[in-house]
Amino acid sequence: MDINSAQIEAIVKEVLSGLGGSSSSKPAASGNIPATSRVAMLTGIEKVEIKEYPIPEIGDDDILVKVEGCGICGTDAHEYKRDPFGLIPVVLGHEGTGEIVKMGKNVKKDSAGKPLNLGDKVVTCMIFKDNPDITMFDLNKQNVGGADVYGLLPDDETHLNGWFADYIVIRKGSTVFNVSDLNLDLRILIEPCAVLIHAVERAKTTGILRFNSRVVVQGCGPIGLICIAILRTMGIENIVAVDGEEKRLDFAKEMGATTSVNFKNHSGIEALAGAVKDAFGGYEADFAFQCTGSPVAHSNVYKFIRNGGGLCELGFFINGGDATINPHFDLCSKEITLVGSWVYTLRDYATTFDFLKRAKGIGLPLEKLITHKYPLSQIDEAYKTNIKMEGLKIAVINE
Repeated sequence: MDINSAQIEAIVKEVLSGLGGSSSSKPAASGNIPATSRVAMLTGIEKVEIKEYPIPEIGDDDILVKVEGCGICGTDAHEYKRDPFGLIPVVLGHEGTGEIVKMGKNVKKDSAGKPLNLGDKVVTCMIFKDNPDITMFDLNKQNVGGADVYGLLPDDETHLNGWFADYIVIRKGSTVFNVSDLNLDLRILIEPCAVLIHAVERAKTTGILRFNSRVVVQGCGPIGLICIAILRTMGIENIVAVDGEEKRLDFAKEMGATTSVNFKNHSGIEALAGAVKDAFGGYEADFAFQCTGSPVAHSNVYKFIRNGGGLCELGFFINGGDATINPHFDLCSKEITLVGSWVYTLRDYATTFDFLKRAKGIGLPLEKLITHKYPLSQIDEAYKTNIKMEGLKIAVINE
């Protein structure tokens, strides 16, 4: 049969592509890429619709990732309940990971200089904007709060902007990391772990957090539990966990806490502070991490800390209301060194990979943080499970 020049050109491109040639995109790692992708679009308060959109052409600097899983963050739950960031309509999900199935010809390495290939497992951190304080050359200058993040982008013509989907398009200007040496559960935990790596790095700037420090961690949800695990991998052994749920306190001990205090068993802050002091053998804490979003909890935490001690507040990822403290008794007379922590920097992301390997190496059961897994079609139930606090980390897993 006759073959015209256009057909010949197409055949040549296909052959070159298979040989690693320079077509506009490299071939899929495995199987055929479908024409469309499902996304879980938040279209209203507590209203998620599974929609289907065409998978766009991948540009020379872009990456198409087949999503394997994504955790539900407290930020996702807040957006689902109230849309505090005004993002609707939006495809949420920023704790995601997946497999590279298509790459633009200019994509060679990840943001840490590690080679990228089809089939590699990746996570994303931030998307650079025109902000000179956020550059790859000064990774500690500003946290991710000044940049865009996949899963917190309003809907646009691409639609594949969040990890609660079958596929996501990673665009030019994004940070991406090759994490093929970690299993799926640990990859899903990278983003929340980076939050705590950043908090601990902030705490270390006080000069108070040391090997022999007595440390109290208030709040034993996923954030507090990861905080305990990081402290344990640093060699800190004298850790007291404070929470109101015994199951979480038991898990805190698995993650490295020495002992625990259930605040429900103590009436009033003086009794609670006394219980924390008793847990440290009659001493107040050298350092405290406040990991709840409760203003009352923030007010209380100062009472656990010794004169000259330190505090890292990281529980307020959104506006949770005002807390009442007495500046004289809580801060000045005790000379407390206070640092705030919010999200992370790029360098914290890179540090997180090493933390996860170290935690696994010493036997900390991080994967047990993921207590519930749902398919994308049941994401509404996944959100509700998160909101009801029936588990710890809730994840959406694609088959």
